[in-house]
Amino acid sequence: MGEKVAAGQFDLSDRQRYREKLQKCLTGLERLLAEKRFDRPKNLMGVEIELNLAGSDGMPKMLNGQVLERIASRDFQTELAMFNLEVNIAPHRLGGRVFDRLAEELRTSLAYADRKAGEVDAGIVMIGILPTLDRDDLVSSNLSEVDRYTLLNDQIVAARGEDFRLDIEGVEHLVCTSKSIVPEAACTSVQLHLQVTPGRFADVWNAAQVATAAQIAVGANSPFLFGHELWRESRPPLFLQSTDTRPPELQAQGVRPRTWFGERWITSAYDLFEENLRYFPALLPLCDDEEPLEVLEAGGVPKLAELVLHNGTIYRWNRPVYGIADGVPHLRVENRVLPAGPTITDVIANAAFYYGLVRALAEESRPVWTRMPFEVAEANFDAACRHGIDARFVWPRRGRYGGTGEVDAVTLVRDELLPLAAAGLDAWGVEAADRDLYLGVIEERCRRRVNGASWQAATFHRALEQGLSREAALAATTRRYAELMHVGEPVHTWPVGLPEPVPLG
Repeated sequence: MGEKVAAGQFDLSDRQRYREKLQKCLTGLERLLAEKRFDRPKNLMGVEIELNLAGSDGMPKMLNGQVLERIASRDFQTELAMFNLEVNIAPHRLGGRVFDRLAEELRTSLAYADRKAGEVDAGIVMIGILPTLDRDDLVSSNLSEVDRYTLLNDQIVAARGEDFRLDIEGVEHLVCTSKSIVPEAACTSVQLHLQVTPGRFADVWNAAQVATAAQIAVGANSPFLFGHELWRESRPPLFLQSTDTRPPELQAQGVRPRTWFGERWITSAYDLFEENLRYFPALLPLCDDEEPLEVLEAGGVPKLAELVLHNGTIYRWNRPVYGIADGVPHLRVENRVLPAGPTITDVIANAAFYYGLVRALAEESRPVWTRMPFEVAEANFDAACRHGIDARFVWPRRGRYGGTGEVDAVTLVRDELLPLAAAGLDAWGVEAADRDLYLGVIEERCRRRVNGASWQAATFHRALEQGLSREAALAATTRRYAELMHVGEPVHTWPVGLPEPVPLG
């Protein structure tokens, strides 16, 4: 969705033409796969992080245009709402001290962005959902001033034909409505890209689907929305409901939502792009001038622009990506489940855990997904979002008897998944110092049963016990979070609660 699109109305013929172009793109992709035209393995990974802008009072600041003007770097872009930014880190080759290098780049980039934001009395907060967001912040007038967001909002609203209903029952119960998709902007995430060959794609995507539950259990960081304490990772239900083009009748018929875990293990990247065409009507039927099959006939590499744009309007937690670099097509798995934050060390630890775990799971002789129904992987993901570090999963048993059993998420991560992640990082050629440092962060979260969400909730409740109102407690929690985020020590070391006031005199 990073492409520039021009806002305008679509007529009836646009959708028909777009559908025909999509079909040609899919045929082109099928031919590229059959002819083995894709890039060779380069072990490339990339990171994108969505960020919030907040004032020194912890409240959101609708200033991304002014802040981006001051940053003046192509590494930073707008996101959906005016209190959002996104930073993109150039692709790196997995191996050596890659995670330390990434951490240093991020520290430099975010410190610079924070200084520039400070010029307009704002600051960068890296968190899944800003606890101080109010319903009045998430309205159409706070959409970023970019045509594609206005157009996307208009098309999703038109497809739905009525207000969006948010109904999330967690620790507390939130029910409200919205006239736009802007509540989705509350969700700020980390996207982890991994370039893979077509032959490895299915195994890596299936492995990434399996890994989502463990990623969220250790990485949850979004317990609050609109003053309510909800799920430990409230982004997935919020994202699902705030982009849902289906009125209740279509939901009852089993029509798939555009924010989607999926419904089956796959055998090829083609499966996912084909599902996109089969299940999801076009939201942005914008046709490119390129004729992909003619480009292929001439020996060229087609952009498959319609296929790429359509894919960008379907919000899978692990999304397939088709791209071209230096004239050669490639495929990536884009992992979209993690919330932003709490610190750069935590973000890099989450990334190291993911890249190591996915490599190891994808290369097992009896992969987990051959021993686990897809519905179980989805149920594990749901449990992780609801309960975070305290989740329980259903997982294949070790040993010859097989079957599945229930296991505490922390026990599973510590005893089974962290050793796999370590082996995966070794296979990528990551140095032991990087491996041990960042996987050690995940291990400590498990040992102390702490992640960003549990710290936020515990600190909020401590503030309430001290006599603060809910609004004041959420603001104080946000300010304390931002302070500790900038100090940079990983979240499992953060003291719970607000600092003691300094006595005067």
